[in-house]
Amino acid sequence: MSFATFKSANKLVTGQSALQYLVQAIEKFNIQKPLIVTDQGVVKSGTLQHVLDLLTIEYSIFDEVKPEPELEQVQDCIDVYRQQQCDSVLAVGGGSALDIAKCVAALAGQSAEIHEFIGIDKIQNRNIPLIVIPTTSGTGSEVTNVAILSDTVNQMKQGIISDYLLPDVAIVSPIMSVSCPASVTAASGVDALVHAVEAYISVNHSDITDALAIQAIELIIEYLPKAYALPSNLIAREKMATASLMAGLAFGNAGVGAVHALAYPLGGKYKMPHGVSNALMLPYVLKWNVIGCSERLSHIANVLKLDVTQNQLRNAELLVDFLRQFCAQLNIPTGLRAFGIAEDDIPALATEAIKVERLLKNNPRRLSVADIEAIYREAY
Repeated sequence: MSFATFKSANKLVTGQSALQYLVQAIEKFNIQKPLIVTDQGVVKSGTLQHVLDLLTIEYSIFDEVKPEPELEQVQDCIDVYRQQQCDSVLAVGGGSALDIAKCVAALAGQSAEIHEFIGIDKIQNRNIPLIVIPTTSGTGSEVTNVAILSDTVNQMKQGIISDYLLPDVAIVSPIMSVSCPASVTAASGVDALVHAVEAYISVNHSDITDALAIQAIELIIEYLPKAYALPSNLIAREKMATASLMAGLAFGNAGVGAVHALAYPLGGKYKMPHGVSNALMLPYVLKWNVIGCSERLSHIANVLKLDVTQNQLRNAELLVDFLRQFCAQLNIPTGLRAFGIAEDDIPALATEAIKVERLLKNNPRRLSVADIEAIYREAY
């Protein structure tokens, strides 16, 4: 007998004035000294100041989160948490800051090394309050039980998966993403699109995740170009924040597939931004997946009001072409060679990607190493 579960942050607060809820959250958890986990971009843009202006308590700041953060950065942040004698974690940033913060909240009270928690359900408890405030619309990290970090030894992205990574409170406000650079808006927005599409075609999809994924796809297709073209468009920013959240809820429960699996080695070895690697691989992987999920892809094409017919296979292929053009108008690079990747590296990339069975098992088409290598070559 099959069943589905649904996970999210304990409380979601959304809308243009959502940030004001931070004051209540701090009171609710009796927070005295949070560690604010963020990055230099959020600090220098003035975005962090929106949060600091609301705080009347003591706090410490860890603002050294790097793009595509490494496992070791979690330990650096934990060290600061302990040295400063903090009692909670407040994340303000994109997926990298949120993932680091989630791990710190769950692991600062543990004695084992971070490498011991890689995998599924290796964390047994968390007693540290965790509040997250995303500044990008893309990763959905604010509502997922996953943290993705770079393993420098194996040059691979690794996942820590545990329900103890789910935040106590996620505050999603479009105000926080206004200063997001256009390139980040594009990459993170397409990242959310990938989350929604892969959740919809996942073998683990459910009626609940389907509804969230389809709505997220519609919103992203309509509003991402507007947010990219005019960063100050608060309506587009709010719609994208909502879409990212919905896509996060969808993939956080249905899972993602081969697009992410093939993107992981690109981020691990070449430091390619996660959103960019996902966006780059999306049309190439979907082209291979068509045979296994043409009905579902055809439905997306119909929802997006593409020029569909009664031929589901043709409609699915039409969607793949549409998504390729959609990414191109956002100036997402279309080939691996644009990142200086040597064609000779492709077999090694395929060897690494096939190891991401946690994600590949969700894919609607089983892929061999040879298949993956062929996809990389098409994407070259």
